[in-house]
Amino acid sequence: MVVARGGRRRARVLAVRGVAAALLTVVALAAGPARAQEPAPGAVLTYHGSALLDGGRVDVRLTPRNHGPSAVPDATVRLRWSVPLARRAQPLPVGCARTGERDVMCRTGALDADGWGRELALGVWLRGRPAEVTLDIDTVWAAGAVDRDRVDDRQRLLVLDTGDTYSF
Repeated sequence: MVVARGGRRRARVLAVRGVAAALLTVVALAAGPARAQEPAPGAVLTYHGSALLDGGRVDVRLTPRNHGPSAVPDATVRLRWSVPLARRAQPLPVGCARTGERDVMCRTGALDADGWGRELALGVWLRGRPAEVTLDIDTVWAAGAVDRDRVDDRQRLLVLDTGDTYSF
């Protein structure tokens, strides 16, 4: 075999590349056939209810709704007030927890596709006696379901200390 100057080096590089390509092929075959990744299930979650501010206490009732197309095994809704919550301990419904100075998060439970969830009722005391408060309501977790239209994800409600019930 006659090898030109520098030819042995080139032959070794080609051999190493060939071995590497063969190893990659074996690893790919061992991993199994390529699977198309299924898209995440879709769900559009909204919340309907009311809020009442009276003397520094806000009472909120809300019912989650899943507009589908997929069911959601569980979700978490965040309620955030524009005024800090009172520093004292406040009893919250099962499945709810205070997660910040102005935030409470609650589990919705399972939501069927195009179905309503259970009503959630909670009352919290705010710091001081504000004449008004803004309540933001949004989904922070939906068990992997994806809302492809994020326009309706967040609701904002102005609640005045008039003793009146404000609906959303």
